[in-house]
Amino acid sequence: MRRLCVGVVTASLLVLSASACSGGSPKQADWNVFNPNNFSNGSKIDNAWFPLAPGTQLTFEGRANRGSGILPHRVVFVVTDLTKEIDGVRTAVIWERDFNEDQMVEAELAFHAQDKRGNVWNLGEYPEVYEQGKLVGAEDTWISGLARAHAGILMRADPRVGSSSYLQGWAPDIEFRDRAKEYKSGLRKCNPGRCYNDVLVTDEWNPLDPPDGHQLKFYARGVGTIRVEPGTGSHEQETLVLKEKVHLGPTALAEAREEALKLDTRAYEVSKELYRHTPPAEHSDRAQQQ
Repeated sequence: MRRLCVGVVTASLLVLSASACSGGSPKQADWNVFNPNNFSNGSKIDNAWFPLAPGTQLTFEGRANRGSGILPHRVVFVVTDLTKEIDGVRTAVIWERDFNEDQMVEAELAFHAQDKRGNVWNLGEYPEVYEQGKLVGAEDTWISGLARAHAGILMRADPRVGSSSYLQGWAPDIEFRDRAKEYKSGLRKCNPGRCYNDVLVTDEWNPLDPPDGHQLKFYARGVGTIRVEPGTGSHEQETLVLKEKVHLGPTALAEAREEALKLDTRAYEVSKELYRHTPPAEHSDRAQQQ
């Protein structure tokens, strides 16, 4: 799923200059420069539309065309109890696994943080790619503050239809420049087994990815992402629905923590040029004691 894992100022945005397409830096409004001082407890994320409480596990199921036909697709998204300092901000560590026909094709760590106003930011991703069960690399790794990459917004504190689009992250070395905007709100959306009211829909796209395909994400207040659908021009034709949301018990959360730590440790070898500039992830209890 396109960074499901699949939101700092209300209605903030990063506006790209023309030079950004050729590898320059985004042009930022004076009142919207990313500033670590805007985060007091970044790893605590309680945004109403994108809450990320440690121990939350979301399982999505559906179908996707990734170049080999339309196949069963499953994504398991876990909010660990780890934190990691990225670009001067203490972030929450998300562990996500992506399966095609029950075979894992990607294992990822994502680093999210919430600012003082309640907007959720994306500060980087480490996505390991697997083929036939073997790790083949993590070429799409990006970390805010390194290699000209900039953090972006995942969810605004007060999303409103009609607002300008916003940058979700900027990493010129890998041509990552996803943008999003609030598309619809107040919808009723039903997944198998449950219906949701007052649903928010965002439209996401990467201007650097012809034919500029779009992806729609559906959010329920207090739940987070509940559905992903292809938008206009999408060639992946990916559809995912939230099948289960659970809170992991102590044993399961500890197991998730250990698996995420393995990825974090391995990243120092697989993506050493970037990752070596970051401190190791650590248990949130320990981070709070420092």
